[in-house]
Parts: sequence; C-alpha cells; structure tokens
Amino acid sequence: MQKMIKGANIGLASLSENVGSVVMSLGWSSPTGEGDADVSVLLLDGDGKVRGDADFCFYNNPVVGNGSVQLLGKTPTSDGDEDRISFDLDAVPAEVEQIVVAASRYGGARFGDLDDLRLTLADGSGDSLVQFSVEDAGAVSACVFGELYRRDGAWKFRAVGQGYATGLAGLATDFGVDIDDDADAAADADVESEAEVAADADVEAEAESGKEPDGPRGGSADEPDGQAGSPAVPAPRAPEPAPAAPAGTVRTPSEETKPRARPRTARKKVTLPRAEKKTLAENDSWRTARLFPLSALKNDRERETRATSVLLSVMTQVPEFGRRLTAGFGAPAGRMETFTEVSLPHGDSPRRPDGVIRVERAGKLWTALVETKTNGNALKPDQVQAYMDIAARRGYEAVITLSNDVALDGTPLVDVRIDGRRKHKVALWHLSWAEVAHQAQMLIRHEGVGNASHAWLLRELLHYLQHEHSGCHGFQNMGAAWVPVRKAIDDETLSQGDPRATEVIESWERLVRQVCLGLGGELGHKVLPVQRAKRGTDPRARRAALADQLCSQGRLHSELRIEGTPGILAITADLRTRKLRTSIEVPAAERGYPLSRAKRLIRQLAAAPADLHIETLVEGGTGPRGTLERLRPEPADILPKDGAEIAGFRLSLFKGMGNGRGNAETGFIRSVDEAVDRFHTHVIAHLETRGTRRPAAEPAEAR
Repeated sequence: MQKMIKGANIGLASLSENVGSVVMSLGWSSPTGEGDADVSVLLLDGDGKVRGDADFCFYNNPVVGNGSVQLLGKTPTSDGDEDRISFDLDAVPAEVEQIVVAASRYGGARFGDLDDLRLTLADGSGDSLVQFSVEDAGAVSACVFGELYRRDGAWKFRAVGQGYATGLAGLATDFGVDIDDDADAAADADVESEAEVAADADVEAEAESGKEPDGPRGGSADEPDGQAGSPAVPAPRAPEPAPAAPAGTVRTPSEETKPRARPRTARKKVTLPRAEKKTLAENDSWRTARLFPLSALKNDRERETRATSVLLSVMTQVPEFGRRLTAGFGAPAGRMETFTEVSLPHGDSPRRPDGVIRVERAGKLWTALVETKTNGNALKPDQVQAYMDIAARRGYEAVITLSNDVALDGTPLVDVRIDGRRKHKVALWHLSWAEVAHQAQMLIRHEGVGNASHAWLLRELLHYLQHEHSGCHGFQNMGAAWVPVRKAIDDETLSQGDPRATEVIESWERLVRQVCLGLGGELGHKVLPVQRAKRGTDPRARRAALADQLCSQGRLHSELRIEGTPGILAITADLRTRKLRTSIEVPAAERGYPLSRAKRLIRQLAAAPADLHIETLVEGGTGPRGTLERLRPEPADILPKDGAEIAGFRLSLFKGMGNGRGNAETGFIRSVDEAVDRFHTHVIAHLETRGTRRPAAEPAEAR
C-alpha cells in the first residue's frame, strides 16, 4: 500500500490492474466516540467547476454521475466507523475531469477536534492501494481530503488535505455551487412539505421527469501534474460571489446558522407512505395476493432457492437497489443480469452456486458467484472454497456470501485459502439479510426510487424478507456458548480467558450491529455502534478485553450514536439480574433556573412511560433520582439539595430479558430489539435535539 504525503499524486494503474472501480474510505476518531462528519463529492469539468447542481453529491443526493459515484454510507470498523464512496471510474462522464472528495462538520465543530483523519483507496478486489493521513487540520469545519483526476486518459489520485474555515458553504461556492439565504431555504421547506402531502396522497402516480438545470461554469484550470511524493499543493481557489439561484438548484446555506443544503435532482423520486391505504377485505381472514408467496415453503433448501431468486430478480428490475448492493463490492455501474442454479465444472462433478450476478458496461463483464444461507444456517467453508477456486479459474471478480449472520472485522465467517500464485484475484464479500432489508427500507421509505413500480417491488421484497417463513430474519442465535456462559456467571465459575466469553462478545457485537441496521432503516438516517478504543487496536485483542470484563462484571454493554439525538443511547444487559437497561444522558438546558430546567425536561417527557427513571448528573457524580411517575407532580425533587450545578440528566428504562438463545428472534435477541425500539419511540423521540444535522422532514424530491 502506497503511503502518501500532502500534495503527492500517483497514477492508479501503477498500483493495480483492477482500478476500473475503486472504493474510497474516509475515517477519523474522537476521544468520546461521538465525533462525526459528513462526506461530499463534487464532479468538476475542465474549468474546475461543477457542470450543474446534480454534480454535488452528499447525504440527500447520494448517487451522481449516472451512478458512477455513490455514497455507500458509514461502515463500523473495529475501533470506530468510516464513510465509504464507490467510484466506477470507467463510467464517469467524459466531461468530468476531476472528482473532489471532502467532508464537513456542523454545529460549530472543527476537524481539529478529531484524531487520525485518514483516507484509504482500495481497488475492485478490496486490496488497499493508497493511504493518506491529514495532519494538523486545525479550526476548519470543512476539509478536502483528496481528489481523483484524469491525466492523458488515465486516472490519478492526489492527496490534498486542504481545509475550509468557511465550511461546506465556502467549499461549495468555491466549486460553483449556488448558495441561498435562510428565508428562501425556509420557504423551500414549506413548499416541500406541501409536496410531501401530495406525494403521499397518490404514490401510485409515475414520477415526472424535469429538465436538469445548468450550473455556473468557469474558473482556473487544473494545476500541472507532479510526481508521487512531491510536496506541491494545489493553490486554494478564491471564493466567487454566488449568482441568484434559479429554480431547481442546490441551495447550500452557511452551516453555522442555516439548515444544510438539499439538492434538487433532475428527476423526482417516489417513496411509499408509512400508513397503507385502508383494505377492501371483508375480514382478517382475507389475505392480500403477494408477488412473492411464502405459504409453499417447506424446508431450508426451498427457502434458500426462493430467497435467492426473489432477491436477484428485484436487483435487476430496480437498478437503484441492485447498484446499492453491489457498488461496495467493486461492481461497475452498468446493465445487470442475474441467474440462479447455474452449473459450473469443478473436478469430477459440477458445482451449482445459488446465484450469479453479471454486470456489463462497455463490453466488459463483472461476475460474482452467490452462496446463500437462510434460517440461521451457517456457511460451509468447503462450498465457499470451491466457489473461490471456480471464480479464480474462470476469471470472475467476486464471491458473495449471503446469510443471517453479520460479519465482524478480524473474525471472518469463512476461512478460505488464497492461491498467491494466481495472477487473477477474487474478492470474498459477505452480505447479511439484515443489510438487504435495511437498504430496501432506506430506498422506499426515505431516499426514493425512480418510479412507483420500483417502490412497489421493493415493498414486496421487504414483506417477503420480514415474513416468519422466509428464513431471512437476520442474526438470530447467540451461539452455542451463550447458555453455558450465562450458567457460569450464575455459578460464579466463569474465569477470565475463557474462550466461550469471547464467543458471546462476538455474538453481542453482531446483535448490536443488526439493531443499528433495523433502527436506521426505520428512522432514515445513521445509527452506528460507538467504539471508544484507540485507533489501531487489534479487534481480537479488544474483544478479549471485553470478554474479561464480562467475566468480572457479568454485563454486556454497548453504545449507539443516533443522528439527530442529544446523546448516546447505551444498552446494558446484566446477566446476573436478567435485566436490560437502555439509557441516554442529555445535557441540561444552558439557560434558566434549575427548577425551570427540570420542568422543561418533564414537559418533554409528557408521553414517556411512567416507569422511566430520571437521574440528575452533577460534577463528579450523580444527584437525586426518581421515576417519572413520581416526578411529574414534583419536578423539584430531582434538584440537588446542596445546590450543586446540574450538568445533565440520565434517563433509563429497565426490562427483563429473554432466557433463550434467540432462535426465530425469540428470547434474548427479541428482548434487546424491543427494549431499544421502546426507548427510542417513547423517550428519545420526544427530546429536544440541538445541532440536528438534517431536517426532520424528508426532501420532496426523495418522495
């Protein structure tokens, strides 16, 4: 892997033969685990400006350049998380000469508050090619990490590390994106709210196509090409005054005082309303005809065959969905076809992978073999190894495993042998059914798809995946070590170093990641596990340390960062008391008398459960505590008697946890899901959110 310094550049073709599609990752860490930033990508022409507002890619406009650039969202890592971006460089429009990759912070936060800012670039097989660390970011709220650019028909990468003290607004203006003021942004939000109501009233209407507006052009040409390792840094471009924004353009307000930009895409998108129309059935015994029926499923083999065919078929019919699932695996943006039960020669007898995905663009083929498991069945190493060998011999690019299990860093689901003598590399990727359901829900509920038929197909797929007979329910078994570890904790015979405790920690981490996917799909924004370990910590060593804590304390603990909430959601499973605790620490209001702060909190929690525990946080410890039922008539009871300054409040709900391993989503796994859902719905959703990054309402163009 090539380590870059600021200003250095290098040709991608010199690093790998598989750079038609690449994936870039931006990462950072913070002492509290709460620091975050938003990634944005700008496609620039030869003048260094966007061709139009559709060339500005960020959270509300995650796919640009005819699908050649796509934000893949955040991915949990062993010690935090990182944002990933897929680039199909062969499909980038010919007019685009430069692709700038940046990130921005919000609410007064600065990049100098984050540690270990870094960029990693990997080829289509997942091998890391380039790493660049941004040093001394300082008091800037936006930063250009790097850029991809054409030179003599080939793509090169430059490590930039250039900050923008003016934030996302200054960066966007610099590259030709229009900026609007608060009043117009608020007016646009009102118009969009009316459009949302109209869209929900008739979601079966086809989405209309609009004319794509032209963005401002002009500016200085790209600087001369340098040599890898040279210290030359591109000179900052002077911001230009933004012209009046025509109707249908991106408006990017200042991040310090205004809501963030929302792109006006060239084509409206359709989502389905949460509440379905009233049924015409006479009674509950009448069942709706489904595109994908489940009543005939009798055994695991039928479930695997049906699930694979259903998923691969929908991927081809809904391009947004197919691209979403394959972009992170190095697939190009092109015409997709899928196949099932294909027979491929292998030794004395042919092998039949559950599915094959082929993507064609410009006469080139990308092929992946698919091995599927449902109903909690484990992947078989010999099967996966055989498919890896077949793919290597036939020149295929990837093998994708699909099961209820969730992959973890440093703990592969299947160990395979890689023949280093083969020049052709085959990438092994894993996808969980929970991730498939999450991506479908994000598209049909929050981001939108091209037309109503696509939305309806995704709804049918989601209904299939969530049905009890499909076998596609995600992670659902805490493993063979779960019951022995719980019994050993009861008997106080579990000692540190016991490998069974590490197995439980891994299962707990898989469960937490699945909870994040489910809650994120419901809310439409990021929900991620918080890792407070230092960067560079080996994931196995970190899990071993957590296993020792489980042995000594008898508790499993995790924290979730939910975008737009005032704090971190903590989940604690006490295996000794059989209790689940969900909690959040919220800061006290900055202004007002202590009693006013307490009353304000109680008013926010008017609809919360009566058994909600409220605990006052003071400097160096805790103060009074009580249930919401007791505090509603007497908010003053929560105030410290010694007059200590209130730093915040801890809100907690307790729930008994199931005793089973979790088969078919019963027992412990179901109790964790229910506890998190109840706490978010009845507590967190009613709290004031300061510094929320994105508006509560979804943009009209995503409906």
